[in-house]
Amino acid sequence: MPTLTPPFPDFLPEWVARQRWYTAKGRTPLLRRVGGLRHQDPDGEVGVETWLVQDDGGPSPVVYQVPLTYRGAPVPELEHALVAQAEHSELGPRWIYDGCHDPVYARLLLATILEGGTAESDGGAQYGRASGHRASGDGAMGAHTGGEQVRVLRGEQSNTSLIFEGEDGPPVICKVFRVLADGRNPDVVVQEALAAAGSTRVPAPLGDLYGEWTGPAGERQHGHLAFAQEFLPGVEDAWRVAVRAATDGEHLGERAAHLGAAVASVHRDLAAAFPTHEATEPVRAQLRATWRDRATAALLEAPELEEHREAIAAVYARTEQAAWPGLQRIHGDLHLGQVIEAPGRGWLLLDFEGEPLRPLGERTAPDLALRDVAGMLRSLDYAAGAAQREHGADVAADWVARARGAFLDGYAREAGHDPREDAELLAALELDKALYEAVYEARNRPAWLSIPVSGVRRLLGTTAP
Repeated sequence: MPTLTPPFPDFLPEWVARQRWYTAKGRTPLLRRVGGLRHQDPDGEVGVETWLVQDDGGPSPVVYQVPLTYRGAPVPELEHALVAQAEHSELGPRWIYDGCHDPVYARLLLATILEGGTAESDGGAQYGRASGHRASGDGAMGAHTGGEQVRVLRGEQSNTSLIFEGEDGPPVICKVFRVLADGRNPDVVVQEALAAAGSTRVPAPLGDLYGEWTGPAGERQHGHLAFAQEFLPGVEDAWRVAVRAATDGEHLGERAAHLGAAVASVHRDLAAAFPTHEATEPVRAQLRATWRDRATAALLEAPELEEHREAIAAVYARTEQAAWPGLQRIHGDLHLGQVIEAPGRGWLLLDFEGEPLRPLGERTAPDLALRDVAGMLRSLDYAAGAAQREHGADVAADWVARARGAFLDGYAREAGHDPREDAELLAALELDKALYEAVYEARNRPAWLSIPVSGVRRLLGTTAP
């Protein structure tokens, strides 16, 4: 039987531990292969396969997707993506690369999705099968013959996105999900549902790759492995737009209002495409318990907020007497960085995956649309803080208030309901978001902690807005 020296257990765990998408920073994973796919290079020169591996070393198992390519000679352009150099007992020296950075794998992946193809197990796993599914409608697909240029989008945390650009067809972005979950990925499900409903506020989906692997108890699990959609080159996200405006002393005005209208439009389409539910008392109690737990964690991480403990509790208590709107599918992780401004189309929303580290059931559960609104309001506050911190800008005292007001005006016009009429709930959700931000900054960027701390104080009315 052919062997590889060194074997995978000697090099793959350490490589995975260094990747941005590895969730358990600071330790080496205990990997176990739970699935595998093999793709055929038409030229027969490059070995291409995908490893699905489960990390059993943490408090709960996590499944990762690791595409790999095998070449008989080094490729200088892929040096940054080298996983290992090994000796194959039959083929000789092999250079093993992260497949997402190898154009051969990238083009095979896109072809499998757009052509509705399949990839089978290579025999190294009990289960291993993936099927491509082309989204309904032509979208922005056009022709893709494999001659396009391929590059990897930089800076992502939990996924790896491949950009295809060339003369063969419109640009395409294909997101490879690195952290897998048993079930349909909300990023795929939501955007395909919105597009099918006629929404123009998301990029056109082109198709997806759906696969299977072995679960922790030996059961068969299924989930999305990749998602392709139209790519809009040269666009800016709303975060860059807002930070630049705050730095230059320009109010967002109508752009913020159009942003609010875009979010309201997506909420309306989501409510039509997915079931809605009444906010029953058990649901309301559970949400309030979550807010209080997050507040407790924030006060431990940011002791300077301890003096506001009673004021925070009072904000949450006021929601007990408030009228609650219904629950629906929402974005779940909405901020300015999740929105792009496309010429001639306005604001488009991206990345409906939610927080990948949260269980899939939590990410897909109906929630208050006001949570997305609160996320955008907090993001506008963050943009002003970033302009001051990173660019030394003297942001006008009313910049955030005017931007927030314009956003809410636009949302209200499109939705037919003003979020400010649900003042108690909106205040609680904003405060919950700010406390979550405080925990994140205390653990990851202490120098930025002042932004959410100031936000908490402003929301509690202890400092001037």
